[in-house]
Amino acid sequence: MDRLTYVNSGNAAYIDSLYEAYKQDPESVDYGWQKFFEGFDFGQGSTPQTAATAAGSGAPEHVLKEINVLNMINGYRTRGHLFTHTNPVRERRKYFPGKELETFGLSEADMDTVFNAGVELGLGQAKLRDIRQVLEDTYCQSIGAEYKYMRNPIKTKWFEERMESKRNQPSFNKEEKKRILNKLNQAVGFESFLGTKFLGQKRFSLEGAEALIPALDSVIEKGAQLGIEEFTIGMAHRGRLNVLANIMGKPYKEIFSEFEGKNYDMESSFGGDVKYHLGFSTDVETSNGKQVHLSLCPNPSHLETVGPVVEGITRAKIDGKYNGDHDKIAPILIHGDASVAGQGIIYEVLQMEKLDGYKTGGTVHLVINNQIGFTTNYKDARSSTYCTDIAKTVLSPVFHVNGDDAEALVYVINLAMEYRQEFNEDVFIDILCYRRFGHNESDEPKFTQPTLYKAIEAHPNPREIYYQKLLAEGSITADDAKAMEKTFKDELQKQLDETKAQARVETGNAMFAGSWQGLHLPTKAEIYADANTAVSESELLEIGQKLTNLPADKTFFKKIEKLFDDRRKMVNETKTFDWAMGELMAYGSLLKEGHPVRLSGEDVKRGTFSHRHAVVTLPDTDEEYTPLSTLDTEAKFSVYNSLLSEYGVLGFDYGYALANPNALTIWEAQFGDFVNGAQIIVDQYLVSAETKWQRGNGLVMLLPHGYEGQGPEHSSARIERFMEACADNNIQVANCSTPANFFHILRRQLHRDFRKPLVIFSPKSLLRHPACVSKLEDFTQGKFQELIDDSFTADAKKVKRVLFCSGKIYYELLEKQQTDKRADVAIVRVEQLYPTPVLEMEAIKAKYTNATDFIWVQEEPENMGAWPYMLRKFRKSGLQLDVISRKEGASTATGYAKQHASQQLYIISKAFEAPVSQNQKEKVKDTAKKMAETNAD
Repeated sequence: MDRLTYVNSGNAAYIDSLYEAYKQDPESVDYGWQKFFEGFDFGQGSTPQTAATAAGSGAPEHVLKEINVLNMINGYRTRGHLFTHTNPVRERRKYFPGKELETFGLSEADMDTVFNAGVELGLGQAKLRDIRQVLEDTYCQSIGAEYKYMRNPIKTKWFEERMESKRNQPSFNKEEKKRILNKLNQAVGFESFLGTKFLGQKRFSLEGAEALIPALDSVIEKGAQLGIEEFTIGMAHRGRLNVLANIMGKPYKEIFSEFEGKNYDMESSFGGDVKYHLGFSTDVETSNGKQVHLSLCPNPSHLETVGPVVEGITRAKIDGKYNGDHDKIAPILIHGDASVAGQGIIYEVLQMEKLDGYKTGGTVHLVINNQIGFTTNYKDARSSTYCTDIAKTVLSPVFHVNGDDAEALVYVINLAMEYRQEFNEDVFIDILCYRRFGHNESDEPKFTQPTLYKAIEAHPNPREIYYQKLLAEGSITADDAKAMEKTFKDELQKQLDETKAQARVETGNAMFAGSWQGLHLPTKAEIYADANTAVSESELLEIGQKLTNLPADKTFFKKIEKLFDDRRKMVNETKTFDWAMGELMAYGSLLKEGHPVRLSGEDVKRGTFSHRHAVVTLPDTDEEYTPLSTLDTEAKFSVYNSLLSEYGVLGFDYGYALANPNALTIWEAQFGDFVNGAQIIVDQYLVSAETKWQRGNGLVMLLPHGYEGQGPEHSSARIERFMEACADNNIQVANCSTPANFFHILRRQLHRDFRKPLVIFSPKSLLRHPACVSKLEDFTQGKFQELIDDSFTADAKKVKRVLFCSGKIYYELLEKQQTDKRADVAIVRVEQLYPTPVLEMEAIKAKYTNATDFIWVQEEPENMGAWPYMLRKFRKSGLQLDVISRKEGASTATGYAKQHASQQLYIISKAFEAPVSQNQKEKVKDTAKKMAETNAD
């Protein structure tokens, strides 16, 4: 028996049961019943029977229909987006059930019936015809709204009040409409001009999605009205040149020079990049005279990688420039439909948005929905209904807009900006458009999408559509439109003529602007020059005292109290510091000098190996105590346990370091092996951004590395991958073996007037190794040592074999050397693998004049670690290196503990075999030569 039968038969028990369910969970009953029960004051003596009587007396069928109308209103709000006119070139897919009156238990016979449910839309009592018209206008035209899943009634009501009061219909005055037309004219005219003047060159045009330009223009205008002073923008290549020219204000002459190849300098080491990857920053003035700073980040062709970088840049400016005010700066990310649905980095970035260490106050996501990837149809590109469905995982509202309706898009953009400023949350706008040409301008899209591109060929561009609309309504004359078009084309031609007349066009927007002023690109000599990183004894001990004193009024775990007691003894008694103390004192000393320190990564507060304890949690309250925050300094120490992400978080911290070169910004991997998950950021940004885009960066990466028998995924941070990317002094790669050297290299990062990324292969077992300690004077009198010579071999003339090594294996070699009292073997530590201390290494050979063997010793397999690089680096030098290592392997390490121990013993014993004399080497060579001659005969 259905609901209608129940009510009509006077079954009050049915309504009572609904009400009981409503009291337990309002969402468990239909929306209409929710509204019905809300309309009665049950809290003032009414009973469920009262509700049943109210529903069943008088006109029960009409009451039921009131419920049905309310359900219809909710149905449009929830599912109306499925029935919109948002696709400019295709018929929309059909969805069931639809929005027919019968779906909601209503019919045409009810259209002129007056319903109280009209109050829900602000109409008061209204005919069903008028109620449905409001819903059709609001939810089923050029704009589709998805917001009802947001769970927060304040936010959903916020949208409903704004959308339904205006029926989602834009209302712009003539000047505003002319501005929209002018931006469309620029967008369309610019692409047409490039296509005509630079025939056959790739430009990844915006054609089909030109409405993005007035949309971005409106973001800036509306944002400035709402108090935003800066936007950070990230986007891939499609439409980038148009955005650079018509939003960022990059001079057309510079863009034309890139097409003409007139920005290439043969004398420069700057490698450059293709024009549709380049970034730009500028100040623009809005129509009401406000100044807004815009930054468009450079990015590679790896789609969506720029997302976390943009978020990191934005957060750095929030923390520094804007003193924590999220309302002063906003990130804008422009996606493609295929990439937003297909790239996992989108999810990582979304999950960061509300986390303490990564939130940026809400991102405006604009999706250029071409309805196709390279050649892949949208039906083959995702399983979800919409490309933006990932937004629902974090309850972000989504608007789907017809890309041919420029006014609707500008209206939605303004609504999105208001929402972002009101609630500081992400919002998505899905611009349904098309790609007029193939993936690039020389591609033939009809090979794979013949019917779609037949429709696109016959479809007018958005400027023409909007022009005809304004002409029809009398907002503009044909002469006005023609004059606008001609003026813009004439200006483009003038700029092109001037470009062609010049031998070379200088491009502005150089690296050292804003917070980078005072820094520069270093010479080779500066890279190898010493930096003064020592700290006075009094300062260091004062910092040590602050870091090791736990407040007496708080209770801590016994193990923590013991750990801090041991650290206090280092400061007050032994004056000898382990790795954790060396690290924390580096941070403390930089904070005292006014440099902020940010440390981010998985479990970095305590440290994966329970060594750092930069933050201590109280046992009974979960209150956190941070010793570094007790120092007398205005500089802030920020430490954040990240989400379980490498790709997104490394990208974020890279962006943070990019925007704040005066802070020490560190990302630590839980195990160095996990950096594999962020390889795109390493390859496309960290090691190459300076060469491609003249963008420096001082990010520090801590990658725990060392072979302790923990298996293939917990041994190697892939030193070889970083070494193979080393060139032109692009990065620094180190594998420190002492706390003091680690202390100095961290401080050196900010004590030089240039910034280079620093990759440190940090230890695991050495964190508690009794020999891995440093004396106080190593901090107060020393500096970073790129190479550490053997300090236990008294007589250099007795040395027959020199072992070069790096990192943890030194201590195993040292133990063997000391146990066996091998004065004939010297162990030299190469602390900085790149830039490689070549001269110092060659000086070692000159020092040990009687040595016959010079060997690189490493734990990694022969085809991994630093050896492949060292072999290449020294192949033509006088330092003829050989290697001792694990044999080459496909996997980084064995998973069997016994096999690991056997391999490690082999490496150590092999390193201390009796050296081969020069005479013996010559005999071996002679024998080999004679054998070769015999074989030839």
